[in-house]
Amino acid sequence: MKLMKYIAAVVALVMTATLSMAQSEYRVKSGDTLAVEVLQDPALNRQVLVLNDGRFSFPFAGTLTARGRTIGQIEAAISDAIADNFNAAPDVFVTVTPAIRPGSSSGSASAAPATINIFFVGEVGAPGPKALPAGSTILQALSTSGGFTNFAATKRVQLRRTDSNGLQSVYEINYEALENGAQMRSDVALQDGDVILVPERRLFE
Repeated sequence: MKLMKYIAAVVALVMTATLSMAQSEYRVKSGDTLAVEVLQDPALNRQVLVLNDGRFSFPFAGTLTARGRTIGQIEAAISDAIADNFNAAPDVFVTVTPAIRPGSSSGSASAAPATINIFFVGEVGAPGPKALPAGSTILQALSTSGGFTNFAATKRVQLRRTDSNGLQSVYEINYEALENGAQMRSDVALQDGDVILVPERRLFE
């Protein structure tokens, strides 16, 4: 019995080490989700999405490049960017969840209602990819985002849309006005691949 427990423990250690090595060697791609943990300030812990341009936003750090970098490089970049807010260099830990690439599972979904894949980024409770019914609007999408964090700049929500030529358009939306019905024409129907970014609130905003 003790031998079986020992073998199970060894297998678990090997699997953990293998996963850790795979994470450390992986080069981040657009669409991947990063789980960031700052040991000295758990309030900063969050998941962030790597946008089509290969970058992501993080409080106190602004916009950083992730695409093509390893987890270790991203951890160092975040730590350096937010170091001025701490007495010593903060300990930053990052894990990555690779995006589901199109074409991996498409077969018997003909009976299912048409859906689009959008991405929430920044100061929302549930960032990352989400499948929504085709024709969903910004307001409907935000209702599934898990709500805004205390850092959210709700008057500067961004809709980022990339066309077939790879050109990105950015539309700024005042969520508060939109919610109150004063800006309903901005509640546009979303398209597959759209990114809704909620930036961090400025100091006196």
